[in-house]
Formats: sequence, structure tokens, C-alpha cells
Amino acid sequence: MDALRLRPSLLSARPGAARRRDHFLPPFRSIQRNGEGRVYFSSQRTQGPPLYHNQKFFDWKSSYSRTSRQSISTSINASGQQLQSEPEAHDSASIWRAISSSLDAFYRFSRPHTVIGTALSIVSVSLLAVQSLSDISPLFLTGLLEAVVAALFMNIYIVGLNQLFDIEIDKVNKPTLPLASGEYTPATGVAIVSVFAAMSFGLGWAVGSQPLFWALFISFILGTAYSINLPYLRWKRFAVVAALCILAVRAVIVQLAFFLHIQTFVFRRPAVFTRPLLFATGFMTFFSVVIALFKDIPDIEGDRIFGIRSFSVRLGQKKVFWICVGLLEMAYSVAILMGATSTSLWSKAATIAGHSILAAILWSSARSVDLTSKTAITSFYMFIWKLFYAEYLLIPLVR
Repeated sequence: MDALRLRPSLLSARPGAARRRDHFLPPFRSIQRNGEGRVYFSSQRTQGPPLYHNQKFFDWKSSYSRTSRQSISTSINASGQQLQSEPEAHDSASIWRAISSSLDAFYRFSRPHTVIGTALSIVSVSLLAVQSLSDISPLFLTGLLEAVVAALFMNIYIVGLNQLFDIEIDKVNKPTLPLASGEYTPATGVAIVSVFAAMSFGLGWAVGSQPLFWALFISFILGTAYSINLPYLRWKRFAVVAALCILAVRAVIVQLAFFLHIQTFVFRRPAVFTRPLLFATGFMTFFSVVIALFKDIPDIEGDRIFGIRSFSVRLGQKKVFWICVGLLEMAYSVAILMGATSTSLWSKAATIAGHSILAAILWSSARSVDLTSKTAITSFYMFIWKLFYAEYLLIPLVR
């Protein structure tokens, strides 16, 4: 016979018999499994390894094959899970990028330097109505919060409307704004300003304060007339009228209306025009004129192209720049004199020292500005706003 078929009886033979038959077993030449799981040995005669060693080899090979298949299966499963998790991680990252991009666009659309200025001015003027520490109560804080939120909503309406009608100009002067850059469509801009105007009026009406509501209404009228392109409107085209619009809102309405909101509506006291209030109104008249003039200095290129006859276009950047610096220095001089006449020692010291320091910083910074660089002029314009913020920190100290 060419091969000897092993039967299970051979594997279960006695140890002694197995040793005697080892000599007669065919040599281990080739091993293979057929479909029935039988093992065949070659018929060539030679001494081979013991049979139980061969059985161990088969057991090890079978175990190794199972382990390998399990490892491969595990790797495939792990890879599958990894491949499934990658789209989820990508989706999460995309969502966060979209949210971050939307917030950044709205931040630029709201013109944050004006938002900060509005909030600080209302808080500062409201503190002028405080006569003692007992006035700083939940009632006062609630009235202040209502005024600030309503005014910020109106602020976003005004700056947003201006961007809607200045898209082509802003492509030259301020290309990073959302409407000019294409991040917002005009329809998106219209929706935003409409919603914020409605929320501002809705909150003002719900509060029930006449000074607050009239402040919002007048700001709405002037802000709309300043920007909207209709016959007899778009007052920003005329330098004097444009400056008067900004002066009316920043110097008069903010000071008087919000002071009266706290004085008459929140505290239920009679309307009075105190010395600090008159100082704040006079000082901010100077400052508002400076902001109205200076904001057009970096925008001279686009204004000239689109026919906006600002003072910077008519007189030149350098002349308007130094007019603005001179007006602010005059305002600081008046503030120092105001402080010197105060009957309160701590108010006198704070007013004189604070305005002297700001005047010195202004003069030093102005002398170092490169008037041929739009970047340098824009940076100095933002510095003017910082001086604006600082003044509102000093105004409550005036007594």
C-alpha cells in the first residue's frame, strides 16, 4: 500500500504498544488535511518522530490559525470603528468652525468699538444720578440693564444699516466687513437690522420709560437718515450734517436721556441738570465732533471715489488730523479747569490728574503717527476710541 491510514484506535493504544510500533510507522514526510479531516503519512520506511509530537504540532497550528483569524477580525473591527469615527469627528469640527465663523462675522458686523462706547457711556451717565451708596440697588441695576440692552440693540441696527448702504464703499475702505466681503448677503443684513430694531423698540416699550423710548426713537431717526439712500436723506454725504448727527446722539441724547431715565423713571426724582451732567454733555460735544471728523480720515479713498464730501476729502487728511487733536486738547484743558473749581478734594485731584495724563498721552501719540499710512491712521482712530472709554471712567468722579 502507498499509505497507511491512521485510525483513532492507534491514537488510543497503550503507551508500551505505541513504543513497539514506532519502528514500523512510516516516516513523517508530508502532512495534509483532506475534506474529512484525515491525516496521511508517506510509506517510505525510516525512523520518524513520535506520533504525539505530531499531534501537538497539529493542535498548535490549529490554535495559531484561530488566533490569527481573531486578530485579523479584531483589526478589521478596530479599523471599521476608526473609519466610522473619523466622519463623526470631521462633522463636529465642521460644526464648531461654522459656529466660530458665524460669531466672528457678527462680531465684525456689530462694530464692537461702538458697542463698547455705548455701554460705557450709559453706565457712566447713569452713575451721575447716584447720590449715595444706597441708590445702587437691584432697582437701579435693573433699570440700568434695561437701558443698556435696548441701546445696544439700536446701536447694532444703526451700524448695520450703514453697512447695508455702504457695501461698495466698504469694499474699498473696510473690505473685512461681512457685507463687503460677501460673508453676509444683503438679505441677511436686512434681516439682522430689522430684528434688532424691533427688539430695541419692543424692550423700550415694555420698560415704559419715556426718556428711554425717546432716546431710542431719536437715535433710530437720525441713524436712518444718516445712512439710507433716499431723496433728502443719506446725510453722511454732507460733512456738517453728518457731524451734527453723531454729535446729537453721542453728546446730547446719551447724556441727557439716559440720565433722565435713571433720575425720573428709576429713582422717581424730579428732573435736574447737575454740574457733572452739564460737564459730561459739554465734554462729549467736543469728543463727538472729533469722532465724526476722524472716522473719515482712513476712508478718504473710498469717500472720494463715491462722492462723499467729508472734511477729509475737502481739507485733506493732515489738516483734519491736527484739528481733531487740537479739539481734544482743548476739551482736556476745560476738564482740568473744571476739576480745579471743584469743592471736593478727591474729585479735584482725580479730575486734574486723570485729564492731564490723558492729554499728555494724546499729544505724544499724535506726534508719532505716520500720516501717509492708512494702517497707522486707523490704529490712531481706535486709540481715540480708547480715550473715549477712559473719559467715561472719569466722568462719574466729577463733582
